[in-house]
Amino acid sequence: MNFVLSSNISQRWNEGNRSMVSSFILLAFSEFPYLQVPLFLGFLIMYIVTVFENLGMIFIIRINTKFHTPMYFFLSHLSFVDFCYTSVIAPKLLDLLLVEDKTISFEGCMAQYFLGCMFVITEMFMLAVMAYDRFVAVCNPLLYTVAMSQQLCSLLVVVTYMWAGIFSSTLTYILLQLSYCGPNVINHFCCEYSALLSVSCSDTSFSQMACLVISMFNEACCLLIIITSYVFIVVTVIKIPTKGALRKAFSTCASHLTAIGVCHGIVLLLYCVLKSKSSLFLVKVATVLHSMVIPMLNPLIYSLRNKDVKETVKRLVYLKCIFHSM
Repeated sequence: MNFVLSSNISQRWNEGNRSMVSSFILLAFSEFPYLQVPLFLGFLIMYIVTVFENLGMIFIIRINTKFHTPMYFFLSHLSFVDFCYTSVIAPKLLDLLLVEDKTISFEGCMAQYFLGCMFVITEMFMLAVMAYDRFVAVCNPLLYTVAMSQQLCSLLVVVTYMWAGIFSSTLTYILLQLSYCGPNVINHFCCEYSALLSVSCSDTSFSQMACLVISMFNEACCLLIIITSYVFIVVTVIKIPTKGALRKAFSTCASHLTAIGVCHGIVLLLYCVLKSKSSLFLVKVATVLHSMVIPMLNPLIYSLRNKDVKETVKRLVYLKCIFHSM
């Protein structure tokens, strides 16, 4: 992908009949100059908490043998994706709020978009894979260990990353085919697809249609897997004569359903609803929610209702206190 990115950039620089900007200016939240410092402090705290939570979740899953199951294997990758995604967006956002120079190079902008897009798609399909895992666990509990083998889990994760890489590469390639003749001012804090289209001097109708088709296709595939899995889960649980079976199943899947609702709700809002220029501020808010808030909330969503996770955290805190008291 790096070779393709470099070759396309070189090709665009060599085109004599087109002028191309070498950098973009990201306005971020400059319309609120009096909020720059509070926003910086708020986003800094959120980023630190997000990094701590997600790396901590990965560490807890690794050290506790109780968590060496398919569900937590996928959860560790979800935490990794959340950590990477917020690390793609947050540092540049903090820089924009702190310094006067709000430029980002053309190459850096395209790289940020590629990585951000890849991690967004990866998270969506990782949640779909986790829904399939819950389907197997509830509907085929006796065959769960065999059905969700380590080889299959690894394959599902690899396919998820590859799928995201293919589509993010496609969208990045489409952006690289456009001309950016200026002005090079982007009213956003990151290199988001629609924001880049707004500063292009090419015909962006195909690019807009491609983004819509790819976004809707991925969204439809994810929701189809998730809805189908949970329909079978509900049907299976209803057939169980034991009282409270539905409540127990819902309790098991509640964290996952919450994460799905938050993630897909904001994705639909960002890519399918907020398109007009009059909603630029709402686009920024939705992007903040998706890139900063969701990665911070996911570890909490999966740990607050999990006794084993809370017990492991308490044990680690206890051991740390003993270590410092010695």
